[in-house]
Amino acid sequence: MSKPSLTIATWDYDRVRAIADGRVQVEGCDVNFIALAPEECFHRAYFHREFEVAEIGFSPFLIAISRGTPPYSALPVFLSRMFRHSAIYIRTDRGITRPEDLRGKRIGVPEYQMSAAMWPRGMIAEDHGVRPDAINWVQGGLENWGRKDKFPLNLPEGFPLSAAPEGQSLSAMLAAGELDAVISARAPSCFSNAAKSGVPVARLFADYASAERAYYKKSGVFPIMHALGVRNDVLEKHPWVAMSVYKAFTEAKRLADEEFFEVTALKVGLPWIGSEAQATRDLMGQDFWPYGVEPNRKTLETMTRYSFEQGLAVRKLAVEELFVPATLESIKV
Repeated sequence: MSKPSLTIATWDYDRVRAIADGRVQVEGCDVNFIALAPEECFHRAYFHREFEVAEIGFSPFLIAISRGTPPYSALPVFLSRMFRHSAIYIRTDRGITRPEDLRGKRIGVPEYQMSAAMWPRGMIAEDHGVRPDAINWVQGGLENWGRKDKFPLNLPEGFPLSAAPEGQSLSAMLAAGELDAVISARAPSCFSNAAKSGVPVARLFADYASAERAYYKKSGVFPIMHALGVRNDVLEKHPWVAMSVYKAFTEAKRLADEEFFEVTALKVGLPWIGSEAQATRDLMGQDFWPYGVEPNRKTLETMTRYSFEQGLAVRKLAVEELFVPATLESIKV
């Protein structure tokens, strides 16, 4: 009997390279690995279902599962995690110096439902008292007009969300002063070029690392951006594939984690990577980027609550319904 062939598409993370280069095998499967930037990977997975295994935006996945329409089933493999204080870009000529000043402002988002926008909205509401409906949202492509949501939203009637004008990108609108701020996973080009162009754009949290550490100390939450999905038709035919993929990605991350502390010759091109990794362990624990359900329950509960409160998921989801059942518990020997 021939092995199932899996095309796996994720970005080129350190935590997947052992799968990409063949050091770690997916048990019982032949693997074709494709490295794609997240935006392309999500588009091709959600709209065209091209890959048997794919990196998936976790906020859109919650929307899909709440509606009963996910094309992929998720594994608790969290390929992308990031504190998103750094993702809020502001005009410095609008009197915005703290999150409370975002009330009533016009803020652009590439997709209202994306994880990188959902988490800052939740933080701004919980920690600074500015609810999403107190902000005027504009949705559109960061650099190119025409980006669209992957699933319908569940926003109340009259919610202040509009589309960017035809042909206009969010970065161009921010540079022109037509927006007061942008929340985006990717830095807008008007921010990257601000030193040359003189456009008054900066991050709201200039020292975002300190703000994010303080947020973690207070909340215990390490935001999840992307998970890993296995296409449903693959699982229907080969249900065991879920655990084979999960085990392989877990092992690949373990190998990547070891490289942070390699001192014979640095595997990662930062001179103090070992001390930075140790400082992160001191703050966040031995496995500061855990896979699996239980080590991430608080973060997952927060995310499902935010998704429902912000009009994304149509109902409050339970953590147990998010993932392939076989991956809910670790195997103990």
